[in-house]
Amino acid sequence: MQRLKTRPQFQAVLSGKTLARTAHFALHRTDLVLEVAAGLSPQAPLFSHACVWLGAMVPKRWAKRAVTRNAIKRQIYNVSVQFEPHLGIGAHVVRLRAGFDRVQFVSATSEALKSAVRAELLSLFERACPGSAVARTKG
Repeated sequence: MQRLKTRPQFQAVLSGKTLARTAHFALHRTDLVLEVAAGLSPQAPLFSHACVWLGAMVPKRWAKRAVTRNAIKRQIYNVSVQFEPHLGIGAHVVRLRAGFDRVQFVSATSEALKSAVRAELLSLFERACPGSAVARTKG
């Protein structure tokens, strides 16, 4: 699995379709085509080879502290590894679209927040990959 790194890559995926949504997350996808990034030469495609690409967007608007944003991104990448074979070749972005309640989840590193994020991400990926039979494991 490759990770998205550039702004044009994220923009290309976000302009694609939305595969699944939960209360806090959305999963976007676009098929890999020879798209050219604005300002780059025509020989420089956005995605260097056909495989599963994944990016995580956790805006400051929804997670104010960096430790919270990083913890959520780690969960996104860890859960996505389980579903990699079921995602298919394409570029995907998991986007945080609502904040977690800071009254309920006081600490960014609390087990309560980690398990809530993980459970919702598992639900998101299961909706996007209905044929997958990935067992829910605690991580």
